[in-house]
Amino acid sequence: MTKITGNLTLTAGGALLARMKAIGVDYIFANSGTDFPPVIEGLAEAAAKDIALPEAFVMPHENAAMGMAHGYYLATGRAQAVMAHTNVGLANCAIGAINAATEQVPVLLFSGRTPVMEKGRLGARTVPIGWGQEMRDQAALVREATKWEYELKFPEQVGEVVDRAYAIASSAPKGPVYVSLPREVLCEACPGDQVDAPLRMQPVQIAPPQSLVKDAARLIAGAQNPVIIAQRGTGTAAAFDRFASLVDQWGIPVVQYWAIQLALGTDHPMFGGMDPAPWLVDADVVVVVDCLAPWSPQIHPLRDDCKVIQIGADPLYTRFPGRNFAADLSLAGETGDVIMALADELETLRAGHEDVCATRRNKVASRNADTRARALAGAAAGNADPMSKSWVSVCLSEAIRDRTATVFSELGCPLEPMTLSAYQSWYQEPHSGGLGWSFPAAMGFQLADRDRLVIATMGDGSYMFANPVACHQIAEALKLPILILVLNNSEWGAVRQSVTGIYPNGYAAKTNSMPLTSLAPSPDFTKVAQASRAWTAKVEKAADLPAILHAAIDHIDTNRTHALVEITIAA
Repeated sequence: MTKITGNLTLTAGGALLARMKAIGVDYIFANSGTDFPPVIEGLAEAAAKDIALPEAFVMPHENAAMGMAHGYYLATGRAQAVMAHTNVGLANCAIGAINAATEQVPVLLFSGRTPVMEKGRLGARTVPIGWGQEMRDQAALVREATKWEYELKFPEQVGEVVDRAYAIASSAPKGPVYVSLPREVLCEACPGDQVDAPLRMQPVQIAPPQSLVKDAARLIAGAQNPVIIAQRGTGTAAAFDRFASLVDQWGIPVVQYWAIQLALGTDHPMFGGMDPAPWLVDADVVVVVDCLAPWSPQIHPLRDDCKVIQIGADPLYTRFPGRNFAADLSLAGETGDVIMALADELETLRAGHEDVCATRRNKVASRNADTRARALAGAAAGNADPMSKSWVSVCLSEAIRDRTATVFSELGCPLEPMTLSAYQSWYQEPHSGGLGWSFPAAMGFQLADRDRLVIATMGDGSYMFANPVACHQIAEALKLPILILVLNNSEWGAVRQSVTGIYPNGYAAKTNSMPLTSLAPSPDFTKVAQASRAWTAKVEKAADLPAILHAAIDHIDTNRTHALVEITIAA
């Protein structure tokens, strides 16, 4: 590749792309529009001059672009770029930005801005949408979901603005940033001398004071009934393994309440299930590992003397106006780093606690074995027609046993009946609830690790929200052999459950057809997938599911193209 020198100039659009490559952005997920001529010219110019750029992929819908950037980050830990078309493309990015912000996922989000000038400058308005897409405050579309925003004013700013965007997005707590790009600015010439320089603004790293780590370790070591609640995993593979050893040594149950990422294997003796209620009754110390909502105060009271330790890049989740969980001690830092530091400190306190820990471990393991057995028995009872979601989980778990696999679930397969024990084996939809996430996120993860078996499971409503025609087109175009499971109950099941939870004996619960929940008549989702040459199957009988899952996986292994299985489940 060409070494860029001060004698070389690029369009600002080309310089923007080259700078992103220089600082470590691998891919640009883009949906182009009339604001993109200088970007597209920049791609061609850089290719002609042998300048390295991120690989740019055409995304037929911006929700897919945001989801793929999200999934790629989960696989690699590296922020990627999304480019959208003015305000309308940015509006389609908003759900993905909300999801990324809630889950602290860094994304470099760019969109064009309608040209400022009506005439007299290269890039000025040339078509009516140049007027129709202008807004007084375009950034307001994503302001609450981004850490920082800016509008590129001059071409010579490109390097500094990209560096600042990357550094802020990648600083703890991580999250998306937004830059708007006026067309006239992108059309101007930009000096190339700083485009491939090293990153000049490094992301901020944080760590808790060692004194607070010691205080937390002493609290845990002195507790009679400690409990850990984990939602967003352990941060790193090393911390995942260390965490499993730590809780086993100390005999501490781990509840994965509304888990977003796997923190502990479901077959680990300290896995305490998904419900914190039975553990919180007696808990004297609760360790909250990166949880937005570790329990529901409405139904999960704590003992008055219970101490709460909160761990995470932003333990108080300051983005959210209302979040009033106790934090008697907060350890702010990257989750994996904090877990490793806490484990080191607890190791120094082990002497004298061995007998207490062994006794507690045996009691917790026995209790957890009973909980696990009930969960599996309940799942087995779902082996009926129509089958339950839990039965689908059991069958999928068996189908991927001994495989390097990752499951994305968006109101699809529940975690508890599955047997998963590896880092990066499980992801659930963001707590922000922006639907249509798991399909493109799974594709982003597959893009990063093409040898891994990646499965996207979702409800029928979530599948429709994913803009499936666009997603299937991407899967075919990029040769992403993911397995898609659509669990179809022809309704908004989460809405029904919410209604019956609040009004268990209400009129809606008693009616044969609950208002505003039905998605009948259901489309034939296999035909949507077949339009992009996917392997497809339908399953209505529980007994047929295991063989069809194995057939779908065999197809992926053999042909390396994506597959969809539509599964009829009970309402």
